[in-house]
Amino acid sequence: MSFDSEAFLATVPHQSGVYRMFNSDGVIIYIGKAKDLRKRLGQYFMKDLPNVKTAKLVSLIDHIEFTVTFSETDALILECNLIKQYQPKYNILLKDDKSYPYILLTDEKHPRISSHRGAKKSRGTYFGPYPSSGAVRESLRLLQKIFPVRQCSDTVYRNRKRPCLMYQMGRCMAPCVPEICDDAEYARQVHLCRLFLQGKNQQLLNDLVEEMDAASANLDFEKAIKFRDQLTNLRKVQEQQSVSGEISSDLDILGCATEDGLACVHVLFIRTGKILGTRSYFPKMPADNSPEYLLESFIGQFYLIDRHGRSIPDEIILSAEPENIREIEEALNRTLSKNVRLTASVRGERAGYLRLARANAEASLRSRLAHENTMAERIESFEELFGLSDVERMECFDISHTMGELTVASCVVFNREGPDTSEYRRFNIEGITPGDDFAAMHQALMRRFRGITADGKVPQVLFIDGGMGQLHEAERMIGEIFRDVTDVMPPFLIGVAKGEGRKPGLETLITGYTHEEHNLTLDNPALQLVLHIRDESHRFAITGHRHRREKSRVTSRLQDIPGVGSVRRQALLKHMGGMQELLKASADEISKVPGISRKLAEQIYEWLHG
Repeated sequence: MSFDSEAFLATVPHQSGVYRMFNSDGVIIYIGKAKDLRKRLGQYFMKDLPNVKTAKLVSLIDHIEFTVTFSETDALILECNLIKQYQPKYNILLKDDKSYPYILLTDEKHPRISSHRGAKKSRGTYFGPYPSSGAVRESLRLLQKIFPVRQCSDTVYRNRKRPCLMYQMGRCMAPCVPEICDDAEYARQVHLCRLFLQGKNQQLLNDLVEEMDAASANLDFEKAIKFRDQLTNLRKVQEQQSVSGEISSDLDILGCATEDGLACVHVLFIRTGKILGTRSYFPKMPADNSPEYLLESFIGQFYLIDRHGRSIPDEIILSAEPENIREIEEALNRTLSKNVRLTASVRGERAGYLRLARANAEASLRSRLAHENTMAERIESFEELFGLSDVERMECFDISHTMGELTVASCVVFNREGPDTSEYRRFNIEGITPGDDFAAMHQALMRRFRGITADGKVPQVLFIDGGMGQLHEAERMIGEIFRDVTDVMPPFLIGVAKGEGRKPGLETLITGYTHEEHNLTLDNPALQLVLHIRDESHRFAITGHRHRREKSRVTSRLQDIPGVGSVRRQALLKHMGGMQELLKASADEISKVPGISRKLAEQIYEWLHG
């Protein structure tokens, strides 16, 4: 695992929030919530993980992003929204290997409200998903207190002749007994329940107030008391949550933070009162620039130049007010053909959103600063150890295969800020003796540096994952390639040999040509840098090899036979009953397949049997 968990955790605050785990392709693989982000994330990096699935998840982590919230409830709601949007793979695998639960309101004469998992085969409206079955049970318990809609199974509903205990407790209108239940009133309670599940709380409260007033005006005080009790219970359970309020318009909230020459703008994308997503941006900012100027420049590039089809909100709230805020607003309206308001002074719920954006901008900036400081410390220690200076580009090569088959070489690139994934490369190695790692390294280096010029991207340091054999091959190849290139400095070679028992932390660093060995302890920043690069190269090579191996497994052996296209392949497999039966068949039997001549049948037989 190349992810530096210790350095990352040092930047995580002890606050509630939501975290998102990404793999090396930038894909979210897991989303979780936490009452204390640092404590929760620290549990993933303990020595003894609780199960294999968690260990697998942790091994795929490339980086983690987090969003701070005001409370654990806010974190839960935001987690649900993000999971629904991104549907990460490991959220399902790590939650009891089941799909997320929903609340189902059925579509029938007397609708039923219940918990639901799995395929949505039942007719009705599904609300969710919820993060756990416990959250669904709590919601159903709450709904049963407020809305007397049945929650019993259809079997119980159809076979009852008299009301159950829920009716006696006032938690069901007993639609199973027609003499007791008023169908019109039951339908109205279902409507109110639907409004509650849809989050239309204000409309629900207004409807109940109107019903209560109407009942009171008609002197039906018993009915009015029931509405009053419903109103009281609803107001008790409705929390003013910063991610689920009553704001009906679409908002973007921009919070910014600056420190030590770095800047961060954190954007909350809020649609109809819910945070649909968040993202931190780190624009390059010249020294001595104000937050006002930072936001002014960011708005111009984000909304006017680099829109990429994103939805434009009705209002953009800023943590600092540029001097020409009205001019910027006019430019947005003219360019986007939409009335967009820019606001910097807000109160109430909008102020809560703004505080959240600021808090996330500051947390993201601290995390970024700590990462850059860690990388700078490691690179400086590495330069001092090997007598280098101004190292801007480092590359590492690794070889991966299974018993010599489908060999893949990886080349990863690091700069002073860390991995530069846009520069990563893989090489499918062909035409060598299976298992010959020296030949594979020879081919990979030749393909990488062949025809290199002064304008090419030449690393100052080149790491070779392996012992003296791989290092010797790299020395020979680099010498040949750069012999006739007079205006390019060849890279400084370092071999990374595995230690005793292949245990991490016992690696030996071997300098090229001089073969000087360096045995460092694991707390040495220079070794930490090398291991980070080596592990990343190893991961990238293994991933490429696995992809190639999986592709070869699903590719039919028939695809490479000359004269056999998709139609004939289908005919062969269908007529013979599959690939195994085709392998057992003789040339005579193959020739009986429609569209296969005797000559082609013999070619197919010879191809399949070598």
